[in-house]
Amino acid sequence: MKFVVRMLVSAGAVFGVAYLSGGALLSVDSFWPAAVYAAVALAVVNAVVKPVVQVLTFPVTLLTLGLFGLIVNALMLYIVDWVVPGVSTTGFWQTVVASALISLVSSVAGKLLEGDDD
Repeated sequence: MKFVVRMLVSAGAVFGVAYLSGGALLSVDSFWPAAVYAAVALAVVNAVVKPVVQVLTFPVTLLTLGLFGLIVNALMLYIVDWVVPGVSTTGFWQTVVASALISLVSSVAGKLLEGDDD
């Protein structure tokens, strides 16, 4: 159940960033199925591809004091754009901002939902 709630929160974050930016940062056709598929794809990409990319880019991340992590997150969002129909990115820096906002909203919501397990 927790996984489903996290996926819906992540889908809401993806759709929210697209809707609130008016498509300037990210474009999503609809909440269902595009944003939900994007959330699931983002979870899979973050679980499978991101650790490999983080290991390979560790020296650059270390030199930039972690700021290259934003670029890695944007690359993961580009992969989602490539895989999921109905989701499209608008530009490199817009994708960096969109990925940062999605990560921020998802992590804050995840922390808030973590306290509900009592």
